[in-house]
Amino acid sequence: MFTSFSTALSALAAHSTAVDVVGNNLANLNTPGFKASAVAFYDLVTQSLGAGLGETQVGFGVARPITVRQFSQGAIQTSNGPLDAAIQGDGFLVVKNAAGNTLYSRGGNLQVDKSGNLMTATGEKVQGWTQQGNTISTIGPVGDIVVPVGSLKAAVASTSFSFDMNLNAAGTTGPPPETFSSSIEVFDSLGTSHTVTVAMTKSATANQWDYSISVPDTDVSAPFTPVTGSLTFDSSGKLTSPASTGTMPTITIPGLKSGAADMSLTWNMYNGTTNRITQFAQPSAISANSQDGSAAAQLVKVGLADGGKILAQYSNGQQTIVGQVGMASVRNPESLISVGNNNYQLSARSALPAIGVPGTGGRGTIMGGAVENSTVDIAKEFTNLIVLQRGYEANAKVITSVDELSQDTINLKR
Repeated sequence: MFTSFSTALSALAAHSTAVDVVGNNLANLNTPGFKASAVAFYDLVTQSLGAGLGETQVGFGVARPITVRQFSQGAIQTSNGPLDAAIQGDGFLVVKNAAGNTLYSRGGNLQVDKSGNLMTATGEKVQGWTQQGNTISTIGPVGDIVVPVGSLKAAVASTSFSFDMNLNAAGTTGPPPETFSSSIEVFDSLGTSHTVTVAMTKSATANQWDYSISVPDTDVSAPFTPVTGSLTFDSSGKLTSPASTGTMPTITIPGLKSGAADMSLTWNMYNGTTNRITQFAQPSAISANSQDGSAAAQLVKVGLADGGKILAQYSNGQQTIVGQVGMASVRNPESLISVGNNNYQLSARSALPAIGVPGTGGRGTIMGGAVENSTVDIAKEFTNLIVLQRGYEANAKVITSVDELSQDTINLKR
């Protein structure tokens, strides 16, 4: 009977710990990326009474409960943060704290410090890959992600241009002959824009158009001499000359008044082997045009897109991928140790994390402009709290009952 004191006390301690776990779950009800913990109770070894054959067994109470963090998927909620990230599926963001220790997190409230480092809301640096030159290599090890802050994107000089257009096969050869023209804006090495005009005139030769490429004389120090030539089509309306394997027309613009380097522009008439210019009995018209240059531009904003890509948007409308967030996959995430600030560290039982690009190697994906909610179920936690309270009260009653019995036993001697 007297072992009932220690048995009941072990139950009181175990239920107190379980209530603490429930309280912690409820406290983090609104913590982004928080994973709720469950409590598992285990009994202590039993003693056999009598002959020791197990006919009568009395336990010694309950052992210290084990807490198991359940890494189930939390609900995804959209947010207004341009750098917010929500993990959908398995995996963790890889972060480093001020001491340089590698930690793992599901919290997706990201921000940028004054140096451009991508960080969590609590100051840990997010790991991944940063743009080197014009490319991002995800082959090497992860490092701090540094995004451009207040930077100016340099101008890119145009080297080619193209028109997707149809020339009217039913047009007259004159006099006067049918004409058609279109212009496109190109940029020199300083980012100054120039207008290149292509004028088309239907030739007296069947299935042939003459072209003239020019720029305004006000853009150059000496009068510009237009580049001329002819386009030839077959009976099916397809461009045959210049051929896709031949030399495309090139226009050289020397002596720019802007002080930029001389320009050399190639008119691309083919997309691979598919011709961009046709001749059918339809009105002459442009359906698309393009060129490969751009003016200098200011950085407007930086955001995180789906897949963990860091996009920089510039004032000229261009978007550039400047970083890639890395993701770690741990085969047994339940073994991780919580260290606060939504972060976890490896334990001796943890498998070695596999770090790579989100959406590969069994890793989950990253959704931009969203956060993962806590997995705490308030209804379930309140139910657990009631059950644990009843268990605590029941074991407290055992102590008071055994105390009364012990007093009765002592009184037998009087």
